[in-house]
Amino acid sequence: MINRRDFLHSIVGAAAVARPALRDDGLTRILSATSAIGDQSPESVAADEDFWFAVQQAFTVNRTLIHLNNGGVCPSPKVVQDAMKRYLDYSNQATSYHMWGHLEPEVEGVRIGLARAFGCDPEEMAITRNASEALEICQFGMDLEPGDEVLTTGQDYPRMLTTWEQRVRRDGIVIKKVTFPAPPPSMQYLIDQIESGITPRTKAILFCHITNLSGQIFPVREICRMARDRGIETIVDGAHAFAHFPFQRDDLECDYYGTSLHKWLLAPHGTGFLYVKRDKIEKLWPLMAAPESMNTNIRKFEEIGTHPAANHNAIAEALTFHNGIGVERKAARLRYLRDRWMRRLEGQPGVMLHTSFDPAMSCGLANVGIEGIRPGDLSAHLWNGDKIIVTPIGHEACPGIRVTPNVYTTLDEIDRFAEAMEDVIRNGIPA
Repeated sequence: MINRRDFLHSIVGAAAVARPALRDDGLTRILSATSAIGDQSPESVAADEDFWFAVQQAFTVNRTLIHLNNGGVCPSPKVVQDAMKRYLDYSNQATSYHMWGHLEPEVEGVRIGLARAFGCDPEEMAITRNASEALEICQFGMDLEPGDEVLTTGQDYPRMLTTWEQRVRRDGIVIKKVTFPAPPPSMQYLIDQIESGITPRTKAILFCHITNLSGQIFPVREICRMARDRGIETIVDGAHAFAHFPFQRDDLECDYYGTSLHKWLLAPHGTGFLYVKRDKIEKLWPLMAAPESMNTNIRKFEEIGTHPAANHNAIAEALTFHNGIGVERKAARLRYLRDRWMRRLEGQPGVMLHTSFDPAMSCGLANVGIEGIRPGDLSAHLWNGDKIIVTPIGHEACPGIRVTPNVYTTLDEIDRFAEAMEDVIRNGIPA
């Protein structure tokens, strides 16, 4: 078990070399937080502001704004930024020689690290630029015939729905969508809804591990087992799940899994991964052509032409930072921040919470609306009046704003958001 002193020193060591914005008195304050975490529970550490203050100092975020749209893209800690810049500088010293000869082969170390974190064989782990690319490899790479059905939900990510719709136009497949309220009454309800949409023509099911609209977590293993029993392949959209809360591949039992790493892992922007179960690799076509000799090689999905090595190599630093915090502690902190503002707004006039408090059904991503106020108007008001960044969600199942803090978010920022919302609840939005 890592203790606080070790973790703080790892952060300070990087900051002292590369972060001029962090003053000497800031270093002193971090180093003063030296009591050991020891065997404290994640829930106990979640409320330990000394620990989280040290984490906050690892970032270079603009504190004149309150950034509560980490569900879109997250800032990287300074150590990750520095690694990426270092790799980029090295690439430009002798481009083809350094980038292709030295840096590109190092992606194998990143592959091993990601595979360990996800719990799969490195030969099942492809490094992509984002979740959309990873998932579209699966959606476009499957052999489907006219009339074959794919099943998804009405709350899946728009780009993934657009991908299926293009296959409908091009290949004559059929897309079916099941619906559910936000939040749903139970996990079993979600299982039942998926099962109700299955027919003898169903060939694949795509669903979110956690939805981007309301933060609903799905019972992935149960759905994947149900599909496998019927000979149906499963694609799981993990864009918001990996490094958000603890799980590994064996907890899911899916055939394919795609995620972005520039969200909750805090990796460089434009990074992601695709997991393909080993016996599925050969029959899945890559988005960009690869030679026949690579048919069974997971790297065929990385044949995208010239690309920067700096982005994917710096993932290694993001993994180190993530592991230093610990995913259990991270998830507990994110739920702690979520509960702080959700409990405060719960039950107030007109407030609609579209996210469950149940830790099995949600984590740090949540959705709240106010009756009679359009999500876009509420989002604009929070920005114009308080410089708070949230995401308006116009979906009929969960009209509201998506609120996504992260480990660098302070309690004061959460409280300022809640105060701004309470002002709207009392006074509305000025015309």
